[in-house]
Amino acid sequence: MISSNAIVSFDDEPLILVDATDTEIGFAKKQECHAANGILHRAFSVFLINDDNQVLLQQRSEQKSLWPLFWSNACCSHPRRGEDLTQAVVRRLSEELGVNASVNYLFKFQYQAYFKNIGAENELCHVFIGCLNKAISPNKNEIAATRWILADKLDGELLENNINYTPWIKLEWQRIRGEFGGNLQLLAG
Repeated sequence: MISSNAIVSFDDEPLILVDATDTEIGFAKKQECHAANGILHRAFSVFLINDDNQVLLQQRSEQKSLWPLFWSNACCSHPRRGEDLTQAVVRRLSEELGVNASVNYLFKFQYQAYFKNIGAENELCHVFIGCLNKAISPNKNEIAATRWILADKLDGELLENNINYTPWIKLEWQRIRGEFGGNLQLLAG
């Protein structure tokens, strides 16, 4: 388990560049991938659900250059060079939340979103879901706060007050609810 204050993200870490079919085409530094319009790169996003049908949300650290202090799903990041998605998810859940959790793959999609005049996400994102019923230990360099929210309440919050949420959680949650409905525990395993 990683310390709750370890630095685990670096602007110069190489991200995996991909084409629209998710074929690797090279590498670029994270800061380059997020500048201007962004460069298409591989990413992943993890939703964690507990037995009470609550979804774990994290408020992104104020240190984040894109969407600081916005609320998002449990864990989002990028695989590293030579690392497959499963390895990356396991690593990042430990680094950000101090937990191990089994996850199931749901889908992948491509999106581009701009944050003010600072930069953009341009990702081919793989979405996972898992079940978590144990305490977390958030990394203070990555996460400002966490909270559990009922799935139905999250539906409402994303409709009513979505300015406080990252663009990817809006897209991913809408698709999860549209394609998979209310049986989140079954999906999460």
